[in-house]
Amino acid sequence: MRHVWRWFGPVDKVTIADARQAGAQGIVSALHHVPYGAVWLPAEIERRQREVASFPDGSASDLNWEVVESLPVSEAIKTQVGEWRSHIANYRTSLENLARAGISVVCYNFMPVLDWTRTDLTWRLPHGGTTMRFDLADFAAFDIHILKRKAALADYTPELVSEAEQRHAQMDDVARKILARSVNSGLPGSTEDTSLDGLAAQLSNYDHIDATTLRRHFVDFLAEVVPTAERLGLRLCCHPDDPPFPLLGLPRVMSTEADYRYILDAIDSPANGATLCTGSLGARPDNDLPGMIGRLGPKIHFAHLRNVHKEEPGIPCSFHEDEHLTGDTDMVAVVAALLHEEARRRKEGRPDAVIPMRPDHGQDILDDLTRGAQPGYPAIGRLRGLAELRGVEHAIRKAT
Repeated sequence: MRHVWRWFGPVDKVTIADARQAGAQGIVSALHHVPYGAVWLPAEIERRQREVASFPDGSASDLNWEVVESLPVSEAIKTQVGEWRSHIANYRTSLENLARAGISVVCYNFMPVLDWTRTDLTWRLPHGGTTMRFDLADFAAFDIHILKRKAALADYTPELVSEAEQRHAQMDDVARKILARSVNSGLPGSTEDTSLDGLAAQLSNYDHIDATTLRRHFVDFLAEVVPTAERLGLRLCCHPDDPPFPLLGLPRVMSTEADYRYILDAIDSPANGATLCTGSLGARPDNDLPGMIGRLGPKIHFAHLRNVHKEEPGIPCSFHEDEHLTGDTDMVAVVAALLHEEARRRKEGRPDAVIPMRPDHGQDILDDLTRGAQPGYPAIGRLRGLAELRGVEHAIRKAT
């Protein structure tokens, strides 16, 4: 596997030098400052490439921008309202510009409104570090009592409604604001309104969009952009829903193997692929990750390796982000399946035999606790994850 590292640009508290020292072989990045739906201009792409390639003193980092994460799909495209057709045209232009710059793997997602959802970004662990957590009762308290979504009560069991009411009653104003800010952290970047009113307004755009309609819009989007990607030799790869079950009354269409199979079969092209995120998919007990790799392997263009611990059975459930080798997912089996897929590709002579992989998220430990990095993206926690994954990979290769 190709060991890559996510970097959020010059504003990232974890630097390119940190990534290099952690053992990264390449960089995953995006133009987070560009508004959703706008074109990624060649000059902006080249600027990010220069930022990745050099340390602040001007010396070479020996790293390149190898994977885009993410080239965002606008809400207009997902809902097919307003300027959605021009946004698709702009998306194709951005793909053209990325291809000219030599970048061939483009990750994106089709999650409505929220890119990811957690209720606690700094949940304290027994060893003193922190991690991100999704607490279902806290989320219900947010949905019912803080956001006050009209249809919220119908989405939870009576027992969970009662627990959410108790949780909310026990919170003071500060705790309620922290919970709301944690949930809203999954809203797309600075170009969007991240207030509760803004969230409510975006949710209302989906009042008449169910999973069937959203899936149809997704296929429409792919029908427009995949031929461009295929012509350019690009590999598009969709990230799964995070978490992989419906929230806030929104439809979810990329949560299971069946979801992926539908989308990959609907537009059958080597350019239409999957981002295998073991953390997102691993929050559902019915997702067999090693099996998914075996069955979907030829279409896996990018891998995010992280682990979660599900705190109770069922879907949905509470969970927190665990150490890479100690959560519910058998990470050794996952790495073995990915290496098997790479070997199969080499026998076929595929030019993309090596799958880019990044150590996804990480617990905040040691100096991470005071660095203030992007939630889920600490320096030392990810370094530890990468080291553990690299060790697993090395041991499997030696054994075979």
